[in-house]
Amino acid sequence: MNPRIEDYALIGDEQSAALIGRDGSVDWLCLPRFDSGACFARLLGDENHGHWRIAPEGTDTCTRRAYRSDTLVLDTEWETSDGTVRVTDLMPQRGRAPDVVRIVEGISGRVTVRSTLRLRFDYGSVMPWMRRADGHRVAVAGPDSAWLRTEPAVDTWGEDHATHARFTVEEGERIAFVLTWHPSHEKRPPLIDPYEALEHSVTDWRRWARRCRYDGPHRDAVVRSLITLKALTYAPTGGIVAAATTSLPEQPGGVRNWDYRYCWLRDSTLTLGALLTAGYQEEAEAWRDWLLRAVAGDPADLQIMYGVAGERRLPETELPWLPGFADSAPVRTGNGAVDQLQLDVYGEVMDSLSLARGSGLPTKPHMWAMQRALLRYLETAWRQPDEGLWEVRGGRRHFVHSKVMVWVAFDRAVRTMERHPRLGGDLEGWRALRDEVHREVCEKGFDRERNTFTQYYGSRGLDAALLLIPRVGFLPPDDPRVVGTVDAIRDDLGHGGFLRRYDTRDAGSEIDGLPGAEGTFVACSFWLADALHRTGRTEEARELFDRLVGLCNDVGLLAEEYDPVDGRLLGNYPQAFSHIGLVNTALTLFGDDEAG
Repeated sequence: MNPRIEDYALIGDEQSAALIGRDGSVDWLCLPRFDSGACFARLLGDENHGHWRIAPEGTDTCTRRAYRSDTLVLDTEWETSDGTVRVTDLMPQRGRAPDVVRIVEGISGRVTVRSTLRLRFDYGSVMPWMRRADGHRVAVAGPDSAWLRTEPAVDTWGEDHATHARFTVEEGERIAFVLTWHPSHEKRPPLIDPYEALEHSVTDWRRWARRCRYDGPHRDAVVRSLITLKALTYAPTGGIVAAATTSLPEQPGGVRNWDYRYCWLRDSTLTLGALLTAGYQEEAEAWRDWLLRAVAGDPADLQIMYGVAGERRLPETELPWLPGFADSAPVRTGNGAVDQLQLDVYGEVMDSLSLARGSGLPTKPHMWAMQRALLRYLETAWRQPDEGLWEVRGGRRHFVHSKVMVWVAFDRAVRTMERHPRLGGDLEGWRALRDEVHREVCEKGFDRERNTFTQYYGSRGLDAALLLIPRVGFLPPDDPRVVGTVDAIRDDLGHGGFLRRYDTRDAGSEIDGLPGAEGTFVACSFWLADALHRTGRTEEARELFDRLVGLCNDVGLLAEEYDPVDGRLLGNYPQAFSHIGLVNTALTLFGDDEAG
């Protein structure tokens, strides 16, 4: 099998997540956190890098699969000549330790099923020692330990450095496999009842999904996107990772492979808006609180991303023993972009906290003082070039989107002071800086000949992030400069009906410092739909939205990018930014009329 990214479904427990292929194999799982070492890394290598397959003997891919409605519980079915069997996969809400539950159920006939468990800790590099204890198979290596049990018991044996089981199920029979991880120096955690865990998971997810206020077109896709965002949330802190994976390529065989298992500030306003508008105030408050903790400290040290608990050190490392998905090397962990200067994040933080205050989220005593400190730093720092929203590695420039977000930072401060004058601050100074930034962007970042804003000062290139200009209020949607920018971006960056971030085909390698190209960027394509709607072309916007929803795979998941030539998803997966785009565009196009 040569799997595609869209062949995978997601399960998770809001602290980590697993990817399961159409062949019934868990090919990616990091424990105990999203950013921990993987114990199944076949996704980026082969079977010897760790996986766990349960499927009828002699089969390749499943007949059908689907999530149970409004849940993160996955049902995968195989129809064979001997009968039909279903495997139900879930990661229950965590108690002391993470569990992966896989329940095999006979639907008809009598089917022989095989389980092959090949644990490899530390991204496939460490083979554990296996032993038996108390009816379990126990794997231990260094700090990691994992226990495998079945209920009712089935025979297992070791062969080819893996744990195997072979058994039959008839109609109505169920056999549950439970894999539990814990630190090797601790005692085995309490056993869970896998069948009760299934019932509770279904009930809990459906109760959560019912809180969604959106009731417009494509509601199923919106709810699935919200469930995916919830699954990508690290529950102990409220942080939301950009994706569950690292190093899934933006171009098969290329080097644009990055670790996305961290929390980006660039996502903050869009995430907060999606959660609040859809009815998830508790999750929005948790994300806002994560944001406040993460950015606390010297404003000059503000980072573009943090770990799930707010960690700052995310050193980038290559894993040479992994060949990469579709031979796309290098495989990386950590992310060197953490050290970049991106001025737009100051605007994102100010915008997010302004939105939170305006939406009625409880304020924190130190919140405004922190915002004022950020502004004091930005008063002089905004004049610097930076690496920009897309984390380019080809040198700093005066990116127009970054300057627009600087304007947003001062604008939100002014608006907050106008509504809450008792907070105190340099209102007149902020107004003056807001106006100065606005003038400079319109003078230096606008190409009058082509009637479009540009990627950076003096550039002729374009940037899809400029589509956010009307959304953030820098200019009104009916301004001719906005309409011209939307049209120019659609013409220059359009590809197969969707949108690239910027042009990597010619000057792009100079801009981002990397060889090769990438696919169309899903979130940017949603931004185009938003911009078309705001500039009065709602019918075109809705048609584009319909096509974007059609990019979701069979279980409703989106990656970072899409290749319209080969018709395949690209980049890390599932991608929070893409699903946030889906939710926000649905709310923009249909929410006013049809949301509850």
